Amino acid sequence: MRLVDQDRPGIRFVFEGRRCDARAGDTLLTAILAGEGGFLRRSEFGDGPRAGFCLMGACQDCRVVVEGRGPVRACVTECTPGMVVRRA
Repeated sequence: MRLVDQDRPGIRFVFEGRRCDARAGDTLLTAILAGEGGFLRRSEFGDGPRAGFCLMGACQDCRVVVEGRGPVRACVTECTPGMVVRRA
């Protein structure tokens, strides 16, 4: 649940087939984690779920796939209305 920053317009997107709410200007990482999306991907090394590491676009840990765009870094990709996103 988002506790602050409620004054920005709300938008909707789809993550893993589920409609999610976000705020205008949110990155995908913020929108997914604030919307209780849980995690972004599973570790390829068996460590379990991952939700980002550097949070500034330098690594690939928050990689997701956006329909029509392909793989993106969730921490630096702005969430837009109607965006369809899945785990990488």
